[in-house]
Amino acid sequence: MGGGGGERNSMGVLVPTVNAGETSAPAGEETEAAVVGTEVVVVTERVAEEEEEEEVDKDILCPICMQIIKDAFLTACGHSFCYMCIVTHLQNKSDCPSCSHYLTTNHLYPNFLLNKLLMKKSARQMAKSATPVEQLRQAIQQGCEVSVKELNSLLSLLMDKKRKMEQEEAETNLQILLEFLQCLKKQKVEELNEIQNDLQYIKEDINAVEKRRIELYRTRGRYSAKMRTLVDDSSAMTVRPPLRDKGSGAIVSSPVNLQEQGRAGTSQTRNTDTRAPRNPQIVQRKDDNQGGSDSQDPNQPGKSLARKRRVHAQFNELQDCYLQKRRYWARQSQKQGERVANIMNREGYSAGLEDFQSVLSTFTRYSSLRVVSELRHSDIFHSANIVSSIEFDRDDELFATAGVSRRIKVFEFSSVVNEPADAQCPVVEMSTRSKLSCLSWNNYTKNHLASSDYEGIVTVWDVTTRQSVMEYEEHEKRAWSVDFCCTEPSMLVSGSDDCKVKVWCTNQEASVLTIDMKANICSVKYNPGSSAHIAVGSADHHVHYYDLRNISQPLYIFSGHRKAVSYVKFLSNYELASASTDSTLRLWDVNENVPLRTFKGHTNEKNFVGLTVNSEYLACGSETNEVFVYHKAISKPAARHRFVSDDQNDPDGDMGSFFISAVCWKRDGPTIVTANSQGTIKALVLAA
Repeated sequence: MGGGGGERNSMGVLVPTVNAGETSAPAGEETEAAVVGTEVVVVTERVAEEEEEEEVDKDILCPICMQIIKDAFLTACGHSFCYMCIVTHLQNKSDCPSCSHYLTTNHLYPNFLLNKLLMKKSARQMAKSATPVEQLRQAIQQGCEVSVKELNSLLSLLMDKKRKMEQEEAETNLQILLEFLQCLKKQKVEELNEIQNDLQYIKEDINAVEKRRIELYRTRGRYSAKMRTLVDDSSAMTVRPPLRDKGSGAIVSSPVNLQEQGRAGTSQTRNTDTRAPRNPQIVQRKDDNQGGSDSQDPNQPGKSLARKRRVHAQFNELQDCYLQKRRYWARQSQKQGERVANIMNREGYSAGLEDFQSVLSTFTRYSSLRVVSELRHSDIFHSANIVSSIEFDRDDELFATAGVSRRIKVFEFSSVVNEPADAQCPVVEMSTRSKLSCLSWNNYTKNHLASSDYEGIVTVWDVTTRQSVMEYEEHEKRAWSVDFCCTEPSMLVSGSDDCKVKVWCTNQEASVLTIDMKANICSVKYNPGSSAHIAVGSADHHVHYYDLRNISQPLYIFSGHRKAVSYVKFLSNYELASASTDSTLRLWDVNENVPLRTFKGHTNEKNFVGLTVNSEYLACGSETNEVFVYHKAISKPAARHRFVSDDQNDPDGDMGSFFISAVCWKRDGPTIVTANSQGTIKALVLAA
């Protein structure tokens, strides 16, 4: 029974428990059970070893630092500690940390056996975690006995491995080098093709321009010959008296004279036509010396030289502009087919060259701003002078100003330009309850003007009666911007520091639409060609372009500015300009959702300095008390004008204390009205 009990105990671990109802099992099931039992034994032994190692690990921990004992020392009471731990402890106390038995440094002894065990354990752990190479190195360093034959075999194996690795590395390096060279070749071939295409464009355009010049010289030569013929005819008529018919008294020309004049005129025209292509400059110099209607403006050579200098000063910008337009129209021609590609304008220019010629002529035409009038916005009753907004009415006859003085002043532009400064007074003046931030004229109802103020109130004014027509007070904070719709005169939009954009209708007292955004709204503007699209400049550094028929999310978000977007303005139905306190202006294509250009030169880091645009130019203020004008195709300023401080004792005052606060173009003309933070308003005109 005892033997049977021992056998049952020994087999109890190997064989799973059998159900009481089962008296026997098939042979296959017994074999499977034996295999499973073996696996259980292995797992159980492994778990036991791990538990034992954990227990050992606990035993070799220092009771003070709870780390594996380093440089073990044994106390008289039988406890082991790290030497530094126990010595540090005994400097403060004289007892054992484990049992509180009296203890001094004289009762400490080296624990050689424990140190030896710890070294072996550390070696085993390092062996387990070490790589095969480290294990081999350790074995050799520890003096492992290896025969010369084994070493030679090992060295041969290592050399083969080294050669294989070197070959693989060399192949990898060559593959990387080959891919780089192929990529570089592809890039340079693309650049070469692009340069060749550009060169072909330039050759075609040179031929077209030279052909046009020859045509102009021929036309001018024919005109000059005709004028000389008329002069010769008038001289002959005064020298030789005309023949009169005795019967009727009528003047009769001599046939001989007519033939001579005809031959002279024909020969002159033929000679001019044949000479012009060979040396057009001779014809030009000869014509320049003629009097009468062929005489040129004496300042023309100087103006031409100045325009050429402007071209060379901005040559890189103009080169990029030319290539960009030429490539764009070439791609458009390829998309639309050869039929469109071969279409030329009446001067024989391609679409790209014609587009660039327009840019070149408008950009080089002006280089400075000339003051045509100046007036003061402040009065004796208001010390605050900053003008926040200037806007022209639909006919460019009146312009309104507003700012922190809480007054809207309407001036007649012709009077401002033509009358002396002392006689310049507003034709209409309206008082408001709060400081004003923005103005907007109605493009259909001439006498309607909208304003936004620091209390968040949007007001529609009747300039004729000087009374408010509507007041909207839904904004909870300061309203920065307001704008009338160009295509739907009853609609207007406003933006506020309450992070809301509101759309209003002059026929309703409440807003018809609200867009709730996450950041302060600095500027809002309707697309001039649509009542359903608005642009929003926000403090989140982005321009949001919304379709008001679906305000759940913006149609586009234009990113690129690094600070708050202070202004948004439309140059056309698809060109949108934005200004930011990162000292840049940016131009966007709202149809293609792409950035077009970035303009730099002015300084704007904290103030609203104004932004105004027309079809060709952008103008903005600067915190250097200057006005900057940019052509939309060139990134650098085309012209600038500095306001001079009134304080003669502070020559640098205009650089730090004052800034441009508002600007406004007079439609598509060269005139701009601008104001600075002193309340000085100037009418400027672009000049050569």
